[in-house]
Amino acid sequence: MKNLKINKNPEVDSKFQEYPKEIESKLNYLRSLIIETATENDGIAEIEETLKWGEPSYLTKHGSTLRMDWKEKSPEQYAIYFKCTSKLVPTFKTLYKGKFKFENNRAIIFRLDDSIPEAELKHCISMALTYHKIKHLPLLGA
Repeated sequence: MKNLKINKNPEVDSKFQEYPKEIESKLNYLRSLIIETATENDGIAEIEETLKWGEPSYLTKHGSTLRMDWKEKSPEQYAIYFKCTSKLVPTFKTLYKGKFKFENNRAIIFRLDDSIPEAELKHCISMALTYHKIKHLPLLGA
């Protein structure tokens, strides 16, 4: 496994600690999938973990920003967010209809008791982390 450079903002850890314990573990799982996916992708040397709009966010040189969050107004769910003007979520809907629940063209929504299809989610994460290299390809090169 290669050495991925992770630029961490300490405010992200503080944000994770603000979530209810059950949510913190769910979001930490998503966080680990994002880092693992970036590590497994030879085209990614560095990833930045920061806060955008108060949400844990992940950026790469050639990628589209990934965000994740849980909202008190919908306590039974959490989500991973993508840039709504990108082709990402429309492509995910084509590839993984029935595997995920989507919110318009901006998010994959998870219920607290969902079993997450890890391989499929990592594929979505990989497409987001490399989006600017693949956005011209049909179905983002899938």
